Amino acid sequence: MNHDAYPDSYIRGILNTVKTIAMVGISPKENRPSYFAFKYLLERGYRMIPVNPGQAAKDILGQKIYAKLSDIPEPVDMVDIFRASQFVLPIVQEALTLKPKPQVIWMQLAVRDDAAAALAEQAGIKVVMNRCPKIEYGRLSSEISWMGVNSRTLSSKRAQNFGGGVQRMRIELQKGDDDKG
Repeated sequence: MNHDAYPDSYIRGILNTVKTIAMVGISPKENRPSYFAFKYLLERGYRMIPVNPGQAAKDILGQKIYAKLSDIPEPVDMVDIFRASQFVLPIVQEALTLKPKPQVIWMQLAVRDDAAAALAEQAGIKVVMNRCPKIEYGRLSSEISWMGVNSRTLSSKRAQNFGGGVQRMRIELQKGDDDKG
């Protein structure tokens, strides 16, 4: 797998398949990117499990925080790593001990560990590095475009509000969509 560029079909396939995501390195602080990404994915219907040893047994957005991946009492489809690159390898090594193994190891923006990625891929696990699932979900579901970003059109016209609350969109490939990476 070329980890410098991912086809949309690869990212879309992951986001359409996983249901349970363990986020390692989540912060309880509402102004932190990990908190915002966690909340966003939770609101989109994913089962989100926070992992942070310093916050274990507390909760974030009603979800119990676990100290480590192996403490989680249910299967995890994806491990989303919100830690610096130097901390990735031990997290991936722990993920490989889970029964069943997760389907995906996802490393957040600016997080990359090629050795950890190779280890996960040797175990049959898909890997994404230096990407944010929140951003990718928004981009592939057209939520970002709906808000006027990534639409290649500049306008001062306000986006239409199609109802109150969060707009939930699907990220399945639609007829006529291209698959540019």
